Amino acid sequence: MKIDSHHHIWDLAITPQDWIVGDEMQPINKNFLMDDYRKAVQKSGIDKTVIVQTVTNYQETPLLLDIAEKDSLVAGIVGWLDVDSPDAIKNLDHYQSLSGASYLKGIRDIVQDHPDSNYLARPQVDKTIKELGKRGLVFDVLTKTPELPGAIELVRNNPEVQFVLDHISKPYIAKSEFEPWASLIKEIASFENIVCKVSGIVTEANWHDWTEEDIKPYFEIILENFGAERLMYGSDWPVCTLAGNYDEVFGLASELSKNLSTTETENFWSGCANRAYKLGL
Repeated sequence: MKIDSHHHIWDLAITPQDWIVGDEMQPINKNFLMDDYRKAVQKSGIDKTVIVQTVTNYQETPLLLDIAEKDSLVAGIVGWLDVDSPDAIKNLDHYQSLSGASYLKGIRDIVQDHPDSNYLARPQVDKTIKELGKRGLVFDVLTKTPELPGAIELVRNNPEVQFVLDHISKPYIAKSEFEPWASLIKEIASFENIVCKVSGIVTEANWHDWTEEDIKPYFEIILENFGAERLMYGSDWPVCTLAGNYDEVFGLASELSKNLSTTETENFWSGCANRAYKLGL
């Protein structure tokens, strides 16, 4: 089985993507629907997917849950909450009252490039995350290097919560920069309640001429610190198409993971995502 643990869909007429700005982002300033995803993954043999939120409003997640109910390819949804809001749990209650609520497997907030790099260490955030844990929901950690110290504190303080680190925390691959990212990865990976998505990597490299050799040292750091049992594949489609089509991204993941054992390979392509998100597959 192959699970794509991280992709997006959007219909701009329904959910405008206000983060798509600038000339370089224009290739993804169009609709990407499940039919488009199916075409993209045709050669890769993806069996199930996890759709992840993209925008910071409370209208998108119910739409994604509705899609999950109707589309057998979708195994789960990671929805959005403002986890620093006193109303976060009230909004979560609303999600969980919907008919597609069983597909809600996790929550994400947009932390990368946040004005407060220590956002995840705020008291209200901690309170919300503890409630996610009580409800058996995952928290997806979307950070770059500056936000990792706050993420480390949150993970440390919530051992009962399952965390998933998105996009290996977006190291500056295009700059060949390793520190302080690598040291912070070592620290956050020391906690057993967090796993890591090998996703969103090509868009952190040079979009136009990245190579496997550029990316492999970062994968090796992730592998060394998390161990193969705590890594999962994710495409980050269609955002990844800014730097490579689905087959190229899938091929890169296949090359990076080719020396894993049979058990580790199964874990990378499906087992870790299935366990972390409680997909029941």
